[in-house]
Amino acid sequence: MSLQKGDFILINYTAKVKETNEVFDTTYEEIAKKENLQKEGDIYEPRLIVVGEGWVLKALDESFSTMEPNKPTQVEISPEKAFGQRDPEKIKRVPIKQLVAKGINPVIGMRVEYGGKNAVIRSIGAGRVLLDFNPPLAGKTLLYDVVVEKKLESNDEKIAALIHRRIPITDVNKFKFAIQEKTLTIDMPEETFYLEGIQIAKRGIALDVQKFFPDLETTKFVETFKAPQKLVEAKPTATEEETKS
Repeated sequence: MSLQKGDFILINYTAKVKETNEVFDTTYEEIAKKENLQKEGDIYEPRLIVVGEGWVLKALDESFSTMEPNKPTQVEISPEKAFGQRDPEKIKRVPIKQLVAKGINPVIGMRVEYGGKNAVIRSIGAGRVLLDFNPPLAGKTLLYDVVVEKKLESNDEKIAALIHRRIPITDVNKFKFAIQEKTLTIDMPEETFYLEGIQIAKRGIALDVQKFFPDLETTKFVETFKAPQKLVEAKPTATEEETKS
């Protein structure tokens, strides 16, 4: 069963540089820990991809058509189809005092912002630093070890996955949603009410729904605030009344 454009799939992958075997991205927590990639707040789990939507590198996206669920596949991507070749024009020497003035204590390998662009410090010497403005993976051949864990078939699975993609920090099973006529109504769990960026996330979900489910004209988000339950004071039993008297 080959995959086609528009299919919703969940993938696990590990991406590394072919020349050095350096892992730079993965969906597996144990690999992230081993490679010192793990950051606070990162969530490691299968990633939602809609085939052909450009949510990953184009060369990787195009390779999904040859993959089958649960069958490990390695995809090799040349620099030209990844982040391009390194451009010597994007390597510049600047006075070290300009970085120090910004409160930066330059160290080789450090990522810095200079002139509104991100760069990596390649060398330091003679009062100057060498800044490389090329993308970190420019000139590298990339290897993606990919497993398509599941192809989502039902609309409920797909909508749940779109919600989780935008709000991954909350258990997707806590969201309740229903479709009535041309309206999707999503009941938001209370723990999401004050999440940072929640309004942007809801707008993203609504746009995704409009794109992938054009028959649904409206997306509603319901936030229900419940009054705290009052503790009912237990009445004393007859025996307790007799004890007091």
